[in-house]
Amino acid sequence: MRKVAEKCYLPTCALLLKLLEKYHGAFKVAFSLSGTFIDQCRRFSPETLHAFKKLAHTGEVEFLNETCHHSLSFLFSKNEFREQVQLHRKLILQEFGYKATTFRNTELIYNNALASEVESMGYRTILAEGADRILDWRSPNFLYQPKGCKQLHLLLRNYNLTDDIAFRFSNRSWVEYPLTADKYASWIHSNCNADVINLFMDFETFGEHHWRDTGIFDFLECLPQEILKNKNFAFARPHEVSDKLKPIANLDVSEYVSWADMERDLTAWDGNDMQQDALRTIYGLERHVKATNNRQLLETWRSLLTSDHFYYMCTKYDTDGDVHKYFNPYHNPYDAYINYQNILHDLAIEVAKFNAHAGVKRKIVKILLTLKKLLTFSL
Repeated sequence: MRKVAEKCYLPTCALLLKLLEKYHGAFKVAFSLSGTFIDQCRRFSPETLHAFKKLAHTGEVEFLNETCHHSLSFLFSKNEFREQVQLHRKLILQEFGYKATTFRNTELIYNNALASEVESMGYRTILAEGADRILDWRSPNFLYQPKGCKQLHLLLRNYNLTDDIAFRFSNRSWVEYPLTADKYASWIHSNCNADVINLFMDFETFGEHHWRDTGIFDFLECLPQEILKNKNFAFARPHEVSDKLKPIANLDVSEYVSWADMERDLTAWDGNDMQQDALRTIYGLERHVKATNNRQLLETWRSLLTSDHFYYMCTKYDTDGDVHKYFNPYHNPYDAYINYQNILHDLAIEVAKFNAHAGVKRKIVKILLTLKKLLTFSL
């Protein structure tokens, strides 16, 4: 955390603050900061949290809501999903004084059912991946309305233009290398038939995924000026786009879509037996953990819902596999799985202690026996 704060969070926040003050409202940004990230800031890098608060004080920044623990809870527990969203809503209001009206689900996981649930929670705007398979012949550069929703507006990420910065910027074998701010702005300006171009990337793009010596900070500093040279283009926060524009059509997304991997589906987190087993086990503990009424156990359980744990267990190959390996702190996905199951085993024991005199002990013991068999998994 401290390493990435020094390389990325602090210098990028400082640069964004400089740009926000320089352009006096003509440049704007939005952030989606999970509760997990904010907790890590509190524990290991309070200066990073302070830097985001300074950005909030400019009045030109929008904060989005998501699941507090960056979880896949909508897929497994609607109750836990709602609880985590409420926790995050309170957290963002507490830390930044911002009442969010825009929602983005973990890893941009989205479908019609999620949109309906989010609308029922009072949100006006939701973000999703502009995947080709959901757009067909349509463009991501317009505002849409999710099927079945009456108030909620849908903003789609332009993954091509986003990934030019997020993934390809420092790739010397890329035909467009080096990418300069004026060249990139010309690509933006060439989108004449567009209402909005949504660029959404990992914050670590600046300084961590692309180190300072690649020129990424110089690129970011010059970009607003180059974009604003064309008077037909301006920066806007998600809620401003949603308020200003009208949806051009309803968009029907019955199957789940995400921003991960080539498939842009859920297989980055549930594509193999290890991932599916880990997901079933952790969510199977939900009601037993909550029955303890123990805050520490609940927080531990929720920390194990973070999507990264399952991402580390992915066994994909080729380009997607390389990306997973880059982010994986374990030697291989099997180590990630075994380590996770060991932790679950310990958690289940603690939960069983608290619920020993309730009517759930037998079910917890059954879970423990299942975990014991899993830990003898032959590699």
